[in-house]
Amino acid sequence: MLFKFSLRAKYIICPPFIWAFPSIINSDISRETFNHEEIERIDINQGVPITIKIMTMTSELRRRTKLREQNVRPQMSSKKHKHSRKEFSIQTSLLCLILSGTILTLFGILYIDSIPWHIGTFVIDKVAFNFGYHKPIYAVVIDAGSTGSRVLAYTFHESYIGSNLVLDKELFKYNKVGLSSFVDNPNEGAKSLQVLLEEAKKEIPQKYWSNTTLLLKATAGLRLLPAKKAENLLQSVRNLFELYPFMKGPNSVEIMDGTDEGIYSWFTVNYLLNRISANPSYTVAALDLGGGSTQVTFAALAPSSLRHKDRLHFAPSPRGNIPVYTHSFLGLGLKAARHAILTHNQGNSTHIISECVNHIITDQKFIYGNQVYYVSGPKEKFLTKQTNSNNIYLGEEVPVVNMVKCASIIRNFVQKNSKPPEELPNKVIYAFSYYFDKAAEAGLIDPVTGGSVTLFDLKAAATDACQYPNVDQPFLCLDLSFIAILLENGLGLKPETPINLFKKINGHEISWALGAAYDSLRKDIHLINT
Repeated sequence: MLFKFSLRAKYIICPPFIWAFPSIINSDISRETFNHEEIERIDINQGVPITIKIMTMTSELRRRTKLREQNVRPQMSSKKHKHSRKEFSIQTSLLCLILSGTILTLFGILYIDSIPWHIGTFVIDKVAFNFGYHKPIYAVVIDAGSTGSRVLAYTFHESYIGSNLVLDKELFKYNKVGLSSFVDNPNEGAKSLQVLLEEAKKEIPQKYWSNTTLLLKATAGLRLLPAKKAENLLQSVRNLFELYPFMKGPNSVEIMDGTDEGIYSWFTVNYLLNRISANPSYTVAALDLGGGSTQVTFAALAPSSLRHKDRLHFAPSPRGNIPVYTHSFLGLGLKAARHAILTHNQGNSTHIISECVNHIITDQKFIYGNQVYYVSGPKEKFLTKQTNSNNIYLGEEVPVVNMVKCASIIRNFVQKNSKPPEELPNKVIYAFSYYFDKAAEAGLIDPVTGGSVTLFDLKAAATDACQYPNVDQPFLCLDLSFIAILLENGLGLKPETPINLFKKINGHEISWALGAAYDSLRKDIHLINT
């Protein structure tokens, strides 16, 4: 339809204009400010003129419109001010950003030595990992220890920045028969590892088998064997490895030096604690008590450590090599020490009477080096008055271990085979393996989560174990006494020294195997990149 407007109205506001600017009508201009004028509408279908009313602008509306137009200029000026403030805000933000970046750069320059390597790459590495930019890197390590064999299958990825290896997960399985137990039957010894290798195959996707590093490192159990017999065992393992699709090298199967065992254990603890930085003072000391030997390793900072050139070595790290003091005491492992202490003044007899075993223990079987021993306590009772927790005499005497005689035997043995490193007592100390196991057995720590004790706590636990006979733990008195004397007289710790005892850190096993895997893979990556 078409509209024909009369010319009597000077200003005509048609509906489309009103709809487009509803604020004019709805704000401060009421309908009374409009005049109603009539117009003719011609219906094109019928040709009949129709009269309708429209609103015309009155003089009052014209006045208000003029005022409104005058107000536009201040508003435009206000918008310019807002725009100016916005520009100022952006400039201020940029200035703050530049200043913050400068401060962070200066902080990095001044304190870079104390920042663990993983912190600087964590965020970017996490994003890259989530977007699938990482490829897994695998390594399988068999720890052929004196008291059993363990397989650890590690899954790493290479960090997006810095080419550092980041541990994602691990498989841990073990058996309780040491490889050295098969000294006269090496083929059976190799077969004992098959179950562990099959578990590793299940853990690693088949397409990565050919690129997965496979290692076996034997420790004190094989170090103590005659060279020819040890080599026969190793050759049987090499033959077994040829049946598996993993990557092998000329040194994949070998007896590991005690120095490497200490260095790799130290690396594992500090790596899992995220303590490795360019500043060695942020690292902790690692004490590893195995069955045949014990290792002590820490970052060498004091002159007393640095002058022992024969005990100074370099440990691998994401920040480069770190100089460490390390020493392995062959024969001071828990089982080796127990054997030496029990057979003190016994000659070649396999029936042993020991001052470090309670009188009530008779013919307790102990196997060491494929030899079976039968251990008993002294025939004559060493009695003591039994008291309660308030030191009140209970009216009876009980047989106990003669702590004076037992401690004297142990102390002479330890001091003859060790020399305390002067710097160690000043370190934060982490101890594991049999240190952890025996403290948990004595109830000093939680057997799952671990905890912290002092040397004083260990000595008190040893005293209790020797005073309260327990046929289910026949060697606990001897073992705890040995550990306490080793830490005090052999390593020079003070009674109040805190000792952190853990089996796992952040869900990962504390084992030198992690350090060995990292070192091997790091060398492989270096060769690939060069």
